[in-house]
Amino acid sequence: MLEALPAAKAMLADRGYDADWLRAGFAACIPSKINRKMQIPHDRALYRQRHRIENMFARLKDWRRIHTRYDRCAHTFLSAIAFAAAFIFWLKQCVLSLRRT
Repeated sequence: MLEALPAAKAMLADRGYDADWLRAGFAACIPSKINRKMQIPHDRALYRQRHRIENMFARLKDWRRIHTRYDRCAHTFLSAIAFAAAFIFWLKQCVLSLRRT
């Protein structure tokens, strides 16, 4: 499955994934654990983008159909995710337009 993914510039992860063997194969943007002897610097601006991804997964899991994976077929499940993501985007745009007025 990993071969099907497009090449990424950096891997974003939290401190729980701070390991030398994991950093070896990627350009990693992982904050160092507190107990690491030599702290490894990371790009803070890029790491902030991870928060947006985490929020989107949290919003998708608010939908019961997606959270419990009612759909057995992968294409039906992907369709439900696409619909939920489009609805979340539309709803956010409506809220933003109401704030402007």
